[in-house]
Amino acid sequence: MTRLLRYFLLMTLLTFAVSTVSAQQASTIRGQHKVKKKETIFGISRTYDLTVEELIKANPEMNVPGFELKKGMVLNIPYPKSVLEAEEAERAAKAKKAAEEAALAANDVRNREIRLGVMLPLHNINGDGRRMTEYYRGILMACDSLKKQGISIDVHAWNTAEDSNINKVLEDPAAAKCDLIIGPLYSKQMDALSAFVAKHDIRMVIPFSINAPQLTTNRNIFQVYQSQTEQNEVVITRFIERFKDYHTVVIDCNDSTSKKGPFTFGLRRQMEQQAMDVVVTNLKSNESNFSKAFSRTKPNVVVLNTGRSQELGVAFSKINGLKANSPELDITMFGYTDWLLYTKTHLDNFYKYNTYIPSVFYYNPLSPSTQRFERKYRQNFRSDMQITLPRFAITGFDHAYFFLKGLHKYGKSFNGAEGMFGYPPVQTPLKFERYGNGGLRNRTMLFIHYRPEHLTETIKF
Repeated sequence: MTRLLRYFLLMTLLTFAVSTVSAQQASTIRGQHKVKKKETIFGISRTYDLTVEELIKANPEMNVPGFELKKGMVLNIPYPKSVLEAEEAERAAKAKKAAEEAALAANDVRNREIRLGVMLPLHNINGDGRRMTEYYRGILMACDSLKKQGISIDVHAWNTAEDSNINKVLEDPAAAKCDLIIGPLYSKQMDALSAFVAKHDIRMVIPFSINAPQLTTNRNIFQVYQSQTEQNEVVITRFIERFKDYHTVVIDCNDSTSKKGPFTFGLRRQMEQQAMDVVVTNLKSNESNFSKAFSRTKPNVVVLNTGRSQELGVAFSKINGLKANSPELDITMFGYTDWLLYTKTHLDNFYKYNTYIPSVFYYNPLSPSTQRFERKYRQNFRSDMQITLPRFAITGFDHAYFFLKGLHKYGKSFNGAEGMFGYPPVQTPLKFERYGNGGLRNRTMLFIHYRPEHLTETIKF
């Protein structure tokens, strides 16, 4: 390398170093000051809330031996050290906040795969295991359906049988990484699992009937099941709204095993408070007395105090005889969820008497969505679903689809409220409301209405 070239490179590096220093220095200078007669370094420093050292540092020529401050000199006035430190602290805080927001965004369930945990008895030892295995298959079908929409889901499943040690299950590192856990099935596993999801901020869905007092304090819990008492309250309210102008006939069916007493008692009490027409007759009454219970001037709605098929058949026979003698009578039947099991036997009478059946689900074997699901289930698992109401696999599908789609769209702010996104369930609609300061409870209620023109409609409340 020639001496001329080395000289050129040296000057370039020196120029770059000087310009870098100048740039760094410029970032600390807030302005300039033209020295007046009799001004001193100390006085100028005080004017700008600076120390003498800060002023000299911004003006290196002051360090030259024998320097004298003269009128007309132009001095650089830096920012005070406290201001620079505050600005640096603010920049650091902004950088930290930006990093935290970036980390949150990266970990937001809306921006990545959803981690689903299933903690249910998944075995073939007893009825619980077989039912929950079918329910789990429905969950997997929902995950497959959502993946086709571009929603990625990582599923972990644990067989938490009745005698399982749930604490051992929760030691699995994959459990703490879950965004959503579906389970448990047994009340005795609730304490440990409730504390676990609260600690790790995981959403938990309790799909079936268990005792879960933790719902009152744990905001991460969704409870799908509604007790019979809760259902009765909703059904009575909706009954009174829909049939306030009807004449109600309660038929005592002489069923000593019936558990419908709380409903019919609560209904009659509310109707009496509303001054609504209600008469009680007996399934064993003779034709004349039975006929007297019905109004000729108002539409009648009939309520039995049993859900059994045998008594329902007898009631339909008596009502058919009554209609043969008094065809002008307007009669509507109001039943129980149990009646959905009797469609093969009583479907024609359901349609004939404009029947309403309250339920939290509706399995409709004739709907295209149900038929598609059943075909897909056979293809996937080489078997048919168990003949139960509701169908467990469809329940699992509806539950998983609802919660996974909700998490994907709203993240952890998803609360299952009505209208958050449009999802037509195959069988099991869901609508959640906050339970005090605790978790969320499903408050869906349906009336399955069998209309005389042989159409079935689902009325959702």
